Amino acid sequence: MVIKVSPLGRKLLRDLWRLKMQVLAIALVIASGVALLIMALTSGEALRETTNAYYERYGFADVFASVKRAPERLMEKISRIPGVKRAESRIVHIVTVDISHFAEPATARVVSLPSSGVASLNNIALRKGRRPKRERVDEAVIGERFAVAHQLEIGDRILVLLNGRQRPVFIVGVALAPEFIYVIAPGGIMPDDQRFGVIWMNRDALAGAFDMEEAFNDVSISLTRGTDAEPVIDKLDALLERYGTVGAFARDRQISNRFVQNEIDQAATMAVVLPAIFMAVAAFLTNMIMTRLIATEREEIGLFKAFGYSNASIAWHYVKMVLAIAVLGIAAGFGLGSWLGQFMLQMYGENFQFPFLIYRPSPQSFAIAALVSVAATLLGSMTAVRAAVILPPAEAMRPPAPPTYHRSWFSKTKMANAVDAPTRMIFRRLARWPVSAALSMFGIALSLSVLLLALQWDDAINEMVDDFFFRSHHQDATISLFAAAPARVLHDISALPGVMSVEGQRIVAARIGHAHVVRRQAIVGVTGEATLVPVHDVSRGAIAIPREGVVISSTLADVLGVSYGDAVKLEILEGRRPTGEIRVVDIIETYIDTPIYMHLDALSRVMRESRQMNTVHVRIDATRRHLFLAALKETPRLSAVSFRKAGVQMFRDTVEKNIMVFIGFYTIFSCLLAFGVIYNTLRIALSERGRELATLRVLGFSRAEVSYILLGESGVLVLVALPVGIICGILLSGYIAEQFSTELFRVPLLIKDATAGIAAIGVVLTVSLCALIVRRRLDQLDLIEVLKTRE
Repeated sequence: MVIKVSPLGRKLLRDLWRLKMQVLAIALVIASGVALLIMALTSGEALRETTNAYYERYGFADVFASVKRAPERLMEKISRIPGVKRAESRIVHIVTVDISHFAEPATARVVSLPSSGVASLNNIALRKGRRPKRERVDEAVIGERFAVAHQLEIGDRILVLLNGRQRPVFIVGVALAPEFIYVIAPGGIMPDDQRFGVIWMNRDALAGAFDMEEAFNDVSISLTRGTDAEPVIDKLDALLERYGTVGAFARDRQISNRFVQNEIDQAATMAVVLPAIFMAVAAFLTNMIMTRLIATEREEIGLFKAFGYSNASIAWHYVKMVLAIAVLGIAAGFGLGSWLGQFMLQMYGENFQFPFLIYRPSPQSFAIAALVSVAATLLGSMTAVRAAVILPPAEAMRPPAPPTYHRSWFSKTKMANAVDAPTRMIFRRLARWPVSAALSMFGIALSLSVLLLALQWDDAINEMVDDFFFRSHHQDATISLFAAAPARVLHDISALPGVMSVEGQRIVAARIGHAHVVRRQAIVGVTGEATLVPVHDVSRGAIAIPREGVVISSTLADVLGVSYGDAVKLEILEGRRPTGEIRVVDIIETYIDTPIYMHLDALSRVMRESRQMNTVHVRIDATRRHLFLAALKETPRLSAVSFRKAGVQMFRDTVEKNIMVFIGFYTIFSCLLAFGVIYNTLRIALSERGRELATLRVLGFSRAEVSYILLGESGVLVLVALPVGIICGILLSGYIAEQFSTELFRVPLLIKDATAGIAAIGVVLTVSLCALIVRRRLDQLDLIEVLKTRE
C-alpha cells in the first residue's frame, strides 16, 4: 500500500529533519517539564493510594486517646458515642530494650495484641513469623525496621524493661502497622531504627506486667462514614477526663499520618511550580523557531497561497509542526516521568514503612501533562502562525523590507569608541533587538534559578541541623522518665558514672487556644538557669525565659492568630487539669516543631504542685560513656534515652540521601533548560546572520573573530542572566520554602555564595557546550554557497 503525502506534508517532514537539532532541544525542554509534572502527580497519587489501601486493609483508626488507667467496662459507653463505628482498647507503654550487641539502651513502644483473635483497628501486617501464643507471656512481634537495624531474627532473645522489671522476650514475628508508617520516638524529629522501635505482645502479658487486668490506657476508634470527629472527641474526652487523659485527637493529628500527608501535599506543590517554568521556556523557544522559520519561508508561503492553498491549510501546516515537536517531548516525558514516579515511590518506601507499594498512575495525570504541553507550545507559536496566515500572496513573494537602521544609543557612548569593531557589532545587535535578547536572557536566568533552587536545599538542611542540634542543644543525652519526679531526681542522675552536668525540664500535655482555634500541644517548663537546652530563637540565639507568661513559636502564633501581649486560653491535661488564661510574653522563630515554653516555677504554680521534672538533659564524659550506658540499662524508671550525636547522624542520613537525589534530578533538568535556550538562540542567530558572517570572512576576518561576533552575543546574555538568575533563584527558593513549611518543619531560605557560584558555573559550562557545537557548524560554513543565498 502506497501512502500518499501531500506537498505540505513532505515539506513538514523536510523541515523537521532540517531543524532536527533545534527540534530536539525544544523537545528536551518539553520532556523535562512533562517528566517533572508526571513524577509529582503520579508519585503523590501512588503514595496517597498506597496509604489509603494500607489504612483500609489494616483498620487504621480515626480517633486516638490515651489515659493513665481506665476500667475495661468504660468501653461500652465509648462504643455508644454517636458516630462511633468500632472502639477497641489497648495497653501501650514506652519501654527500655537491652540488645546484647548494642551498647546503648534502645527504646520501644510496646503495644498489646488481643490475646485471642486479631485486632479490628490498627492491626499488624505480619512480614514473617507468627503472632504470640496466648499462653506465652514471653513472646513478641517486633517492627521490621527495628529488626533489620539490629539483625534480629525469629527466635532471638531481647531483654525488655516492663514496669521496672527486666524480662527476657523471644521474637516470634516481624511486622508493620498502619499507625507506625513513620516511627519516631517521643520528642524525636527523625526515625532512628537502631534506638527506637515497636514491639507487640499479648495483652495478658502486658496486663500482668503493668497491673492492667480489666483495664486499659489507650483506645482507638473508627467512625461511621461522614461523621465529624470533633463532637466524638469532645464526648470521648468527657468520659476519659477522670482517668487522666491528655486529650483525644483525630487521625490528622496522629504523628505518623501527619508526616505522610505532608509528603503528599509537597508533591502537589512541586507539580505546580517547576513544570510551569519549563513549559514557559518551551513556549518561548517554540516562538523563536517558528518566527524564524516563517520569516525565511515567505516566498514558499506565497507560492502555496498562489496555487490555491487556503489560510487554514497554511496555518494547520505550521501548527502540525508545533504539535510534532510537542508530541516528541511528550512521548519522552511520559517515559521519563513514569520511571521517575516509580523511583520516587521507591524512595517513599525507604522513608516510610509500607507492607506494599501501589503504582497505578491514572490516565488523568498523563492527560494533564499532555494538555499543558500542547497548550504551552501552541500559545508560544500563535503569533508566528498568525503572521503566516495574514501574509498576502503578492506581499509574500517579495523579500521583506530591510530593517531601518540608525545610530543606536550605544554608538554614542565612549565605550563604543573604546572597543574594537567585532565588539561593537555584538552590542549594536543587542541594542537593535532588545526584546529577543531579553527573552533569551530570561530563559537562561530561569535555568539558573532552577539549578540554584536544587543546590540551596543542602545549605538549608545544614542550617537546620546547625541551629537545632548545635546552637540550641548542647546536651549529650536526654533522659525521659516514666513519671514526673521531684527536683532531687537531678541529684540521682548526676550520680551516674560519666555525668558531668544535668539540667531538668517538665513537659506536660496541654491545650492552648485563642478565639476559635485550639491546639493540643506540649508545654516545656524550663529553669531560668538552663544552658544545655535553653529557649532558642534562630535569630537571637539563647534567650532568658521570663518568670511569667508563655513563649511560643511564630508558627504557632500564626496558627492561633496571636501576637505579643495577647492572652491565650490554657488547659493543662495532666495532674489537677487546671485551666485559665495566660499572656504571650515572647514569640520566637524556630525551624522544627512549634514549641511552647514557660518558666518551670510558673508552670508549677499553674499546676499547683512543687517543682517536678520528667526530662533530664546531661553532659557526659566521653571517656566514661560506656559506663554511663551500662548504668542506664540498669535504671528502672527511665522511659527513653536519646543521644544528640545519634540524632544528628540520623537526620543527615535520612534527609541528605533524599536531598542528593533531588539535587541530581533538578541539576540535569536545569542544564537541559539552559541547553535548549542557548542552543536555539545560537542556531537562529547563525541562520539569520550566516550571509553576514560569511561576508566578514571573505573581507578578511578570521574564524576566531567571526566566532567571537556570533558567540560573544550569547556571552553577554549569559553575563546579564547570571545576576538575574540568582535573584530569580532566591525568589523561587523562598516561594518553595514557604510552600513546604508545615507545623513540623520550616525550611530556611539560605543560599551561600559558594552555592550560587556552583550554580552559575553549571550554567556557564552548559552554555560553553552549546557554543562548541555551534562553533563547529560555523567553521563548516560553505562561504560560496552562503553568499549565493538570497536574503
